[in-house]
Amino acid sequence: MHRPFFKNFAARVESERGGSRLSFLIVLFFITLLAYAGYNYVPVAYSASLYKAYMQQTVNSAMAAGVDRSRGWVETQLRANARDYGVPPEAEISAVSNNGRMEAHVEFTKPVMLLPGLTIQYAFDHTAKSGNFIGQ
Repeated sequence: MHRPFFKNFAARVESERGGSRLSFLIVLFFITLLAYAGYNYVPVAYSASLYKAYMQQTVNSAMAAGVDRSRGWVETQLRANARDYGVPPEAEISAVSNNGRMEAHVEFTKPVMLLPGLTIQYAFDHTAKSGNFIGQ
């Protein structure tokens, strides 16, 4: 009574061989594509976040030093160190003193190849404003 069930079960299992292998290869392919995209995108995003922190540090130190460091000094510092953070030379960098606070604005786009044949434009647009200091 239970014999035919097991006989059919064994035949069915034998006919499904290779199905899980194909599924595994498909999943592995997509995981590889995702890892490759991350390998190309993460360094660009990470260096952009480091540049944001550097921008903030620069405007804060310009305001802490007082009047001898003007907006020209901030722009010079941001341009001089832009290459270290992967900022392209054609980036728009500006600094302005507004109500006793220093503001630096940087804007650029950078091509990032996510996958072979798929390139996106990483857009960076950030404004760093100096913090409040005692007595200002």
